[in-house]
Amino acid sequence: QVQLVESGGGLVQVGGSLRLSCAASGRTCSTYAMGWFRQAPGTEREFVARITWSAGSTNYADSVKGRFTISRDIAKRTVYLPMNSLKPEDTAIYYCARQPNYYGDYSLGRNYNYWGQGTQVTVSS
Repeated sequence: QVQLVESGGGLVQVGGSLRLSCAASGRTCSTYAMGWFRQAPGTEREFVARITWSAGSTNYADSVKGRFTISRDIAKRTVYLPMNSLKPEDTAIYYCARQPNYYGDYSLGRNYNYWGQGTQVTVSS
């Protein structure tokens, strides 16, 4: 079992910044990568960013490139998502998730097997 706990969400004005964190516990040794997804009301969950645990390779959705930066602290078993230049369309619940292996498209939620409870990000205009 793996437990993921997100934190750092909140209310911010347009152009502001937030930093999300995702702390992992439990059987994390076989983690291949960690990802962030988000879901706004009435929309489908969408991929935001991913980082491979060992090499630290990163991938981003086009909508967040240049504004969000995913990173990880292996010793703390924590993944971070600093978000800058926030826009109203970034408003969503943000979830971190664990990808157990490299099989499958990393941008699809079905290839992740553990999820956190989510943290709300609201960007006001």
